Amino acid sequence: MKTENEINKDIIETTMVIDETFPELSKYIEEMPVTISNTNEPEINETNLKDYQSSLDTLLNKYAANHNRFAK
Repeated sequence: MKTENEINKDIIETTMVIDETFPELSKYIEEMPVTISNTNEPEINETNLKDYQSSLDTLLNKYAANHNRFAK
């Protein structure tokens, strides 16, 4: 099982892949249905981070598949 730090590292790596390989996707990250809450005191926990990572991976992999390019 991954720690919060490991999940955060994965999120950063996926975001970097998106920024470097498919920069046009960056604008959609904020519009994703699963996001980390932007309230004053969001509850950031392992479940929320895993859900967010999963959403990033899905966005990246679907886009890459439709553009015949390798993602993560």
